[in-house]
Amino acid sequence: QVQVVESGGGLVQAGGSLRLSCLASGTISRISRMAWHRQAPGQQRESVALITSSGITNYADSVKGRFTISSDSTKNAWYLQMNSLKPEDTAVYYCLANLFSGGSYWGQGTQVTVSS
Repeated sequence: QVQVVESGGGLVQAGGSLRLSCLASGTISRISRMAWHRQAPGQQRESVALITSSGITNYADSVKGRFTISSDSTKNAWYLQMNSLKPEDTAVYYCLANLFSGGSYWGQGTQVTVSS
């Protein structure tokens, strides 16, 4: 069993910052890729950022220059630093762990609300 748990969501004013954390635990092999996705009400889930085990990162155009993804492989943890938040960043944020063994595991999500 693999558990993936997010934390760090909340309510923030536009222009503010939040840092999301994600921790994977359980019987896991090496994580090949760690990612953040988000889903706003009435919209499809979209990719926000990802980081590979070799440190390669990729961001959605809408968050480039504002969000930073990082990881700590020794802890099977990854983070999303979100700066200059906008109301349109309001969504439930989910973390995703992809394993070298082929498994993929989602967290339960954490709410981020940005007020104008």
